[in-house]
Amino acid sequence: MSDDRGSSSLLTVLIAFGANVIVALAKTFAAVITGSASMVAEAAHSWADAGNEIFLLQAERSSAKPRDSAHPGGYGRDAYVWSLFAAVGLFTAGAVVSIMHGVSQLTSEEPGGDYLINYIVLAVAFVFEGISFLQSYRQARGKASERGTSTLGHILSTSNPTLRAVFAEDAAALIGLVIAFLGILLHELTGNAVFDAIGSILVGVLLAIVAIILIDRNRRFLLGEPGSERVNQIFLSALLEHPEVEKVTYLHLEYVGPERFYLVAAVDLIGNDPESDVASDLMAVEAALEESPYITEAVLTLSRPGATALQETTAG
Repeated sequence: MSDDRGSSSLLTVLIAFGANVIVALAKTFAAVITGSASMVAEAAHSWADAGNEIFLLQAERSSAKPRDSAHPGGYGRDAYVWSLFAAVGLFTAGAVVSIMHGVSQLTSEEPGGDYLINYIVLAVAFVFEGISFLQSYRQARGKASERGTSTLGHILSTSNPTLRAVFAEDAAALIGLVIAFLGILLHELTGNAVFDAIGSILVGVLLAIVAIILIDRNRRFLLGEPGSERVNQIFLSALLEHPEVEKVTYLHLEYVGPERFYLVAAVDLIGNDPESDVASDLMAVEAALEESPYITEAVLTLSRPGATALQETTAG
C-alpha cells in the first residue's frame, strides 16, 4: 500500500486550477460576445471548478497537519470537509446556474452570434481541460494499478477526495464541452436557439450528477468509512509480525483522512507476563504501529478468553 497523497495530489490540483482559470476567462469572453446559452453554462461551470480548486488546495493543506492534544485523531477529516464545500459549490454555482439559464433561454429567438468564436474557445478549452484530466488520470491509474483495480473503481473508492474531485470535474468538463459544441452547432444549422438552451440544461444536469456523487462520497468518509478487506489484511499481517503478539482476534480500521486510519484491535500476547508488563507491551505495539504513516492512532486491548483468531489470507 502506498501513500495516495503528497506532491502528486497538490500538482494535480494546481494544474486543474490554472487550466480552469484560463478556460473560464475565455468562455466568459465568448459568452458575452455571442450570448450563447451553452457558453454561459460552460463559463459558470469553469468558474465553479476554479473556485472549487481553492477549497481543494485548502483540503490538502489543512488535512496534512499532524495530530495534537486538541485533535488526537489528527486533522485528516478536514480534507473531506473542504471537499464537501467544493462539491456543494459545483452544484450551486455550476449545476443550478446552468439549468436556470438554459430554462430561461428555451423561448429565446436570439441569433447565435459569432459561432466561430464559440468553436475556437471550446477547442482551446478542450485542450486545457484535457491536460488537467490527463494529470489526474495518470495519478489515478498509477494508484489503481498498485491496488489491482480499475481506474474508475479506484476513483470511486479512494480516500483521497482531491484526486476524486479533480478527476470527476475534469471528466465532466470534457463531456460538457462536447454537449455545448453540439448545442451551438445545432443552433447554427437549424437557426433554432432551443438546442443551445437544451445544451445548457444538459451541462447543468451533468454537473448536478457529479456533485451529488462527490457529496455522497465525502459524507461517507466523514461518517467513518471502514478500511477494505485488503487494508485489514495488510495491518493484520503487520500486527502478527510483532514478536509480542501471538494472535489477533478483533481488528477495526476506520479512515480519519486520506490514507490515514484509526486502528482498534484485540490481541493475545505471548507468555503470561504480569499486568504491568502487559500494559507496557501493548503500548509498545501501539507506538510501533503509529510509526506507520498510515496509522494516526492505534488502540490495543487484550482478547477475551477463547476468542477465535483472525486468519491471514493470500492477497489477490
